[in-house]
Amino acid sequence: MKIAIGADHAGYVYKVAIKQMLTEQGHEVLDFGTNSADNCDYPDFVRPAAQAVAGGEAERGVVLGGSGNGEAIVANKIKGVRCALVWDEKTAELARRHNDANVISIGERTITRDMALKAVQIFLATPFDGGRHGRRVSKIEPEG
Repeated sequence: MKIAIGADHAGYVYKVAIKQMLTEQGHEVLDFGTNSADNCDYPDFVRPAAQAVAGGEAERGVVLGGSGNGEAIVANKIKGVRCALVWDEKTAELARRHNDANVISIGERTITRDMALKAVQIFLATPFDGGRHGRRVSKIEPEG
């Protein structure tokens, strides 16, 4: 699977760990930065990662920051992106099963590294349930 990833300085350490895990599992990772723990602005890295998913360049995306909140907000401004903030296994699973999330946001300051890695694995492995959830997801995209 081709996965877009982007993080600011506060999500950089987990980004590196997630990218390594994904690469070792055979995924192709499109890394939109940042490439250090130096202070930077999350929209500069999250927006292009989300755009890659929306444009079909990547199948899924993972964005990271301190809390994950700002990153989720930026990603969700991109038409075609459904980004869910996840903090454990259940929120990662439900983001896929019920919301057909194509991007997840993780806060490095809010969960452990091991939980972040598990959440990403669950996000990638879990299918969308469709059915009543499909009807609801179809109502998310803005008009026009």
